[in-house]
Amino acid sequence: MASNLDNDLGFGTVVASESRRRLLNRDGSFNVAREGLGWLERAAPYHALLAMTWSRFLGAVVAVYTLLNVAFAVAFWLCGPGALVDPGHTTPDGGLLRAFFFSVETFGTIGYGAVAPAGLAANAVMTVESLITLLVVALTTGIVFARFSRPTARIRFSRHAVLAPYQDGRAFEFRLANTRKSEIVQVEARVLFSWLATESGGKRVRRFEPLALERERVVFLPLSWTVVHPIDDRSPLRGLTHDDLVATEAEVLVLLSGLEETFAATVHARTSYRAEDIRWNARFTSVFNPPRPDGTLSIDVGRLHAVEPA
Repeated sequence: MASNLDNDLGFGTVVASESRRRLLNRDGSFNVAREGLGWLERAAPYHALLAMTWSRFLGAVVAVYTLLNVAFAVAFWLCGPGALVDPGHTTPDGGLLRAFFFSVETFGTIGYGAVAPAGLAANAVMTVESLITLLVVALTTGIVFARFSRPTARIRFSRHAVLAPYQDGRAFEFRLANTRKSEIVQVEARVLFSWLATESGGKRVRRFEPLALERERVVFLPLSWTVVHPIDDRSPLRGLTHDDLVATEAEVLVLLSGLEETFAATVHARTSYRAEDIRWNARFTSVFNPPRPDGTLSIDVGRLHAVEPA
């Protein structure tokens, strides 16, 4: 089967042919690395702070906050024992501990007034900390706002795909659900089959072939969607076995896009399935719950991954 250039995902010939890892991780990230860049370009701190999970982001904020206050506490402490005046003894007597709590007051512009800097050195450190505080608070506020305003999709894909009975034959199936309350409309799925083909001369080249779907798009995604590829005479999966998929390092790439109503912006999600992720002669169990007394339909997203023998 010839490869269609329009279906090139941008991996390139070298990555597609030489990589021995899956092209797409289950979370949608790619197994590639970029070298030859500077440290700041590799780290990309702004993008990293936007893309990381909320738990990691909050952990990073707490870590930066603590380290900055410790650094300025040491700076105040190095100014000498009389650098900070505390007539009312409202803070611990330890010089470094007193300096830390004074740094926290300065950083948060709390200004209790119990502790004050004395001397040129301590006031200079306080001035520098005030300036850095303005920058850090402004940057943190901007990043938090950007994280809240950035539209993202929280699509949950089934852990396994199945080869299930379908009409008079079989079909490759996986399913997904939107785990957010916000609606996604005009949802479109694109599924490609990737495998290593052996050319004349023994060279192995990775090929990409689109899989025709029973339904490529849905107008709404209120509950779940089972994506079905019928395995007919035109399907690249026709006649393949589990061992064939392993030998050719086959991978099914899933690309999903839709319009998120809240932000009126296009969102994307992606994942992939390899041979070890596919269950043969199985089918998905129903995710639908019995109708509620008022007639409302609901699904149990926890059963999204459940399969049973066909």
